[in-house]
Amino acid sequence: MTQTPTLPAFDWPVLQPGWVWLCGAGPGDPGLLTLHAANALRQADVVIYDALVQEAILDWAPQAEHIYAGKRGGKPSAKQRDISLQLVDLARAGKKVLRLKGGDPFVFGRGGEEAQTLIQHDIPVRIIPGISAGIGGLAYAGIPVTHRDVNQSVTFVTGHDQSGETPGSLDWDSIAKGSQVIVIYMGMKHIAQIADKLTGAGRPANEPVAIVTSATTADQKVLETTLGTMVDDVASSALEPPAIICVGKSVLMRQVLDWQGIAAGKKPRNLDPLGRGRPAETP
Repeated sequence: MTQTPTLPAFDWPVLQPGWVWLCGAGPGDPGLLTLHAANALRQADVVIYDALVQEAILDWAPQAEHIYAGKRGGKPSAKQRDISLQLVDLARAGKKVLRLKGGDPFVFGRGGEEAQTLIQHDIPVRIIPGISAGIGGLAYAGIPVTHRDVNQSVTFVTGHDQSGETPGSLDWDSIAKGSQVIVIYMGMKHIAQIADKLTGAGRPANEPVAIVTSATTADQKVLETTLGTMVDDVASSALEPPAIICVGKSVLMRQVLDWQGIAAGKKPRNLDPLGRGRPAETP
C-alpha cells in the first residue's frame, strides 16, 4: 500500500458529514495531486472515482469505501444521472463524500453538472481544482501550450459531446482560423473527422501534431506527427485512449524540451526547433 502523505501544518478544511467535495485528481501522476486533494482523501468515508484515477491515489484513502464510476468510450459505463443522484444519496446518508475526477472537475469533466445537481438537492459542496491533462499532460511530454514565439492564444475543445459524436455546436472553421494552438480532449474516436474539419478550414497538412496517451503515467506514449498524416500514424501505432491531441507549432518544442527523455540520457534533438537563430533568452 502506498504511504499516505503527511500534510504540512495548515488550517486545513474539514470534510463534514453530509458534504460532497468535488475534487480534481490531476492527469495521472499521484504527485500532481493538490494538497487539498490529499487532505480530502484522508477524511472521506466514501470515494467515488473516475476511470483515470490511479490506484495509488485511492490507497491514500484506506479508511474509505471506494466506488468506481468511470466512463470510457465504447465500454459499459455508469450513466451520469445515476452518478449524480448517488452522490446525493450518500450525502443524505450522512457520509463524508469525495467525488474524485481525473484532471480538473470543471474541464470537460461534468463537474459542473454534478455540483449543480447537489446544490439543487440542498447538498453542500466544495470544489477542489486539479491539473488538467491538456496542460499538465502536455508539459510531461515537453510541450508548452503557450510559447511566446508560437502563440498568444490556445483553444481547448472536446472531441465528442454527450451523444458521443463530434460536437456539432463547435465552429471548426473559426477554431481553425482563430487559434494558433488547439488542444483536443477525447478526440481519438473521431480523429479522422477532426483532421478533415481542420484541414478543410485551412490548417496546413504539414502542421505539427502531438498525441499523448496515458499522460504523466508510467504508460505515457507520445506520437509526433502532422495534421495530414496523423490518422494513418495513429492507426499504425496502435495508440489507445485516454489521449490529448495538440495541434500547432508548440509541438516542435518537444525536440528541445523532452525533459523525460533527457533525464533518461537522450540528447535534445534540436536546440532551436523554431529556427529563431538566437538564444532563447533574447527578445
